[in-house]
Amino acid sequence: MNKQDNLLIANKKYSSRLIVGTGKYKNFEQTKLAVQESGAEIITVAIRRTNIGQNKNEQNLLDFLPKSNYTLLPNTAGCFTSNDAIRTLRLARELLDGDNLVKLEVLADQDTLFPNMPETLKATSILVKEGFNVMVYCTDDPIQCHILEDLGAVAVMPLASLIGSGMGILNPWNIKLIIDRIKIPVLIDAGVGTASDATIAMELGCDGVLMNSAIAYANNPVLMAKAMKQAVQSGRNAYLAGRMAKKNYSGIASSPIDGLINSSYSL
Repeated sequence: MNKQDNLLIANKKYSSRLIVGTGKYKNFEQTKLAVQESGAEIITVAIRRTNIGQNKNEQNLLDFLPKSNYTLLPNTAGCFTSNDAIRTLRLARELLDGDNLVKLEVLADQDTLFPNMPETLKATSILVKEGFNVMVYCTDDPIQCHILEDLGAVAVMPLASLIGSGMGILNPWNIKLIIDRIKIPVLIDAGVGTASDATIAMELGCDGVLMNSAIAYANNPVLMAKAMKQAVQSGRNAYLAGRMAKKNYSGIASSPIDGLINSSYSL
């Protein structure tokens, strides 16, 4: 990949366009190995589920993935109201010595974990005013994404499909509409199941991909992390290269026949 082709979020450059979660692994050691293999520079932390210092008697994730080596992205997984999400991210900022980059997700229900957009918009507005750089988990609705941009979000993260479903990108047309209509980074979040899903996201023109379950629930999470790294890079390269136009049929041979022996045909 071109070393100059960086992901830019909140005025900071990252060479990796893959963001990975740190939950759902069998232990912190496996988390560490998978994250290292992924090449990710930004890692998400569910403040309500993962200890980064708030629980003194438990293992601390930061002992395995030190803050000096990664950009930690605290998220509000498990929050169903704007108030809970805001309170969680205020705590995260205290725990992480004033870091402002956060991932906001306000969920609608326990079954689907679909975004609650009214509450998400409300929380985004308040957090931005408090100085947070907010990356927002949201629906794949170009209108909602445009509103989030206007509110001051630094990135939108539409779901490809339901969290943990592994169903891949169910509505690529909406994702492309979002990419074409807003200027802030667009990253796929939720629903990636395997490497080809990540490649498709990048070929569409997404700025990056965030995933957790697809790696953590693989039979071999560390190997899957490597595959996802390669998939994101491959998809980005294909997007930059520009694919050939699709045709219903083609009368143009991949190798020209002009000038070859017996290349004249009569009907």
